[in-house]
Amino acid sequence: MVTRKEKRNREKEANYFFEFLKIQKHFFKDLMNNLKKVADHRHQSYITYGPEVLLFTIMLKNMTGLKSMRNMSESFNKEECIKNVGKVLGLDSLEELPHYDTINDFLSGLDVNELEKIRTYMIKELLKKRSLESYRIEGKYWGVIIDGTGLHTFHEKHCKHCLRRAYTNKETGETNVLYMHHVLEAKLVVGDMVFSIASEFIENESENVSKQDCELKAFDRLAKKIKKIFKRLPICILGDSLYACETVFNLCRAHKWKYICRFKEGRIKSISTEFKAIKELEQSKDQNSLVWVNDIAYKDRTVNLMEATMKTEDGKSKEYVFITDIKITKKNVERLIAAGRSRWKIENQGFNEQKNNRYNIEHANSQNYTAMKNHYLLVQITDIIRQLFEKGSSILKALKKTAKEKSSNLLESFRTRILTDEDFTHLSKPIQVRFT
Repeated sequence: MVTRKEKRNREKEANYFFEFLKIQKHFFKDLMNNLKKVADHRHQSYITYGPEVLLFTIMLKNMTGLKSMRNMSESFNKEECIKNVGKVLGLDSLEELPHYDTINDFLSGLDVNELEKIRTYMIKELLKKRSLESYRIEGKYWGVIIDGTGLHTFHEKHCKHCLRRAYTNKETGETNVLYMHHVLEAKLVVGDMVFSIASEFIENESENVSKQDCELKAFDRLAKKIKKIFKRLPICILGDSLYACETVFNLCRAHKWKYICRFKEGRIKSISTEFKAIKELEQSKDQNSLVWVNDIAYKDRTVNLMEATMKTEDGKSKEYVFITDIKITKKNVERLIAAGRSRWKIENQGFNEQKNNRYNIEHANSQNYTAMKNHYLLVQITDIIRQLFEKGSSILKALKKTAKEKSSNLLESFRTRILTDEDFTHLSKPIQVRFT
């Protein structure tokens, strides 16, 4: 049992910025080199800061929980911050950290593919780690959750790519239009962590399109992107009831993926009707109120359904039904239902955390659409390290701090403690990371 005094001493001694760097170095030893290699669109004769300085500064803003670019410039305007960034990036001549206008100017012209390549490098490095193998579904498939979310909303048209939604004021009868930017995410689920592996922005090609872009259209593009990047990765798509449709079934079959999707009554009427009829006849139910039916015919394929009745927090019973192309057995039904239910993690550990607790992703850090996209991708890149930092750092696990406290402690150590040569000697040593 750790006493309060021992805990206080650990807190005083802990250098959270150094702990963050240990995790980053352990999992992504070439990350800083990758930041340096980002294709720079700027005229080289006018450059003060390299891409690595600009990108790493934003990553630190995200890691330390700062809500705006202005907060970042104000908080990082310290000698300790400048020296720490210079040491990490190997820049002896760094005299200042970039102002947010400089960063936004850079992000406005940066091809989003450059940041996507960095994220791909990070995910491929993670997939090499044997410590994550136990999280595969049925020991074979990597669970990839698919879901969309809104990022920014405007009362006036922001750009030609905006989605539009008309609504009527009930009191006045006046029709108004909201302009929005949405994104579709693919996130690798490993235990309680969800890592972004690909993003597809849901956007209109122009303001004159007859039919707006939507989540399922974006999934078609996203699936092709994932298959191109992770050609032989055995994937199981995890989605809500929107994805329980022939379009998704066909894409999964074409890419040799599996799927487990929430299934709601009325989504595909013929499947729903047959599932009800068969389960009433066979009553293939075990003591845990689990029901499953294999080989339900649907067009040129067969599908499998499973149903679990569970208690909610208020004591009521709720039924969860999932559709999958994985054969269901008594041995695997509970594991498959658990995999299907893990889809909610993209809501909680994913979008909710990023919107409300960590990064304020609904705040537009720039009015330039390309910069908006790049800010979003930098959050996804940072979030991968942040989750590994919080779940893998032995110091953080021992101190049991809240998310806000972790961000605050990291910011304080970055602003007040300069990394030493001895610190960098320790950074080169291997560490052991366990996720519990």
